[in-house]
Amino acid sequence: MRELFKQYSPYFKDYKKEFIFAIIGMIAVAVGTAGTAQIIKPTLDDVFIKKDEHMLYLIPFALFFVYFLKGAGGYVQTYFTTYIGQDVLRRLREDLLHHITKLDMEFFQKNHSGILLSRITNDITRIQSIVSEIIPQFFRDSLIVVALTGYVIYLNPKLSLYFIVIMPLALFPLAKLSKKMRKYSKMSQQSTADMTIRLEEIFSNIDVIKANSSQKFELSRFAEENSTVFKYIMKQVKVNNLTSPIMEILGSIAIGLVVFVGGKEVIDGNMTVGEFFSFSAALFMLYTPIKALSRLHNKTQDAVAANDRIKELLSVEPKITDGANELTKNINTIFFNNVFLKYDDKIALSNINFSLQKGKLYALVGDSGAGKSSLVNMLVRFYDPSGGEILLDDENINSFTLESLHDKIAFVSQNIMIFNDTIAANVAYGKEINPTKVREALTKAHAISFVDKLENGIDTVLAQRGSNLSGGQRQRIALARALYKNPDILILDEATSALDNISEREIKKAIDELKSEMITISVAHRLSSIQDADTIFVFKDGGIICDGNHESLSLKCDEYQRLISTLKV
Repeated sequence: MRELFKQYSPYFKDYKKEFIFAIIGMIAVAVGTAGTAQIIKPTLDDVFIKKDEHMLYLIPFALFFVYFLKGAGGYVQTYFTTYIGQDVLRRLREDLLHHITKLDMEFFQKNHSGILLSRITNDITRIQSIVSEIIPQFFRDSLIVVALTGYVIYLNPKLSLYFIVIMPLALFPLAKLSKKMRKYSKMSQQSTADMTIRLEEIFSNIDVIKANSSQKFELSRFAEENSTVFKYIMKQVKVNNLTSPIMEILGSIAIGLVVFVGGKEVIDGNMTVGEFFSFSAALFMLYTPIKALSRLHNKTQDAVAANDRIKELLSVEPKITDGANELTKNINTIFFNNVFLKYDDKIALSNINFSLQKGKLYALVGDSGAGKSSLVNMLVRFYDPSGGEILLDDENINSFTLESLHDKIAFVSQNIMIFNDTIAANVAYGKEINPTKVREALTKAHAISFVDKLENGIDTVLAQRGSNLSGGQRQRIALARALYKNPDILILDEATSALDNISEREIKKAIDELKSEMITISVAHRLSSIQDADTIFVFKDGGIICDGNHESLSLKCDEYQRLISTLKV
């Protein structure tokens, strides 16, 4: 529990006013609970035994006051602790997502998106019990225990000793139960993550599943994951619910001793009937928060296990970080100086030496895995070179902030992402929407013709992943997004592969018109998209083996000749 307080204290310090009200509410509940037990003494001794009429009129008002104190205090405490807890969760989700999105592409390649979804949803939900339930309840019940313990000691120190000595014996079995609870909690959370992965894969590949009528196969795989989740949840329930009978048995022993010894005290005249019943009531009331605290310890184990997984994720630091300088000037030249790139133990690129000039179109060709995408990925700093350096004009690319670098580079990958938002918002993604600029970008991308035919034009809301557009239309929206920020470097990674010939010709015209304003790099799998390139680089096994224009390579490069025989027109 101490570690949890330490970790979340930076969040809690921003809620001083709310904490003050919550603590006032907790104190009111504790005082009201102790006051409820205290009222029993004058009720029995003064009203029923001494028949004090004055006290008879006073007791109902006292009862109203203590229960009002408990009720109002409980409401204030619940509202403000819930407010703090929910707002901390809101901030924690945002902080976690912000941290994850800052991590390297290597991290996302090694971690399934389903796992990350599970961390942000399932694990955060389990942590919710810490900040909105467990910590507030711990403080409230602890205050009640302190208030009632002080009261029973005040009433009869000798009698209270029996209860105070026996109840700590419960700590031994509870400690063993908590270890098992944490173990099963970790297993439950891992199995829940596995189930989330399975669901994410099903929904992401629903077209493949339906095309192969493999619903039963996928259901059987999901059922297996689902059964594992059920198994570990039931193990948690089994362990967690052992707490109650243990506390019941020990509590009955303590209360039985108190009844026996207390009854003897009353018989011997050392206690009044009212004092005994007031003491007994306080003892019964004390039993409830102690039992709640013991169950709270087990509930904490589930949250602690989830919190460990969150801490593990937050401890991952990106290797690719901001440089110190803002990139504000226009980029005229890119230099690759003896660059090589290694993924773990695999060499993806080696001995890359060339330069790219503004105003020219460069094409990268080669078999899959030859290193083309690796090279352009380094330009947007998805990866940093394992050796050598990339210079923008005369400055190392790593010296610039990532945001200013990405403002200068437009990257259109083969995996087109369309957001569930308007066309204008998709084109101006991450920037302020300027309708005139949006239309200009759509025109350059040869998309304005079909956009204007839509009922709401650029304000048309696109479905998730752009499912209400054709593949070619989605690619043209993505190209318009790239052109919207007027980049110095335009990278097209098979960006025209899904376009028909007419649309491709129009886009090529637009790129030709814009070519003088930027460095254009095209990773190509279609012959038509590379024939007009100023320079074509032929990749093989992570290196560049030939370069030149289409005509010269067709004559002198055997690998290029082999490639163009397989490329689509």
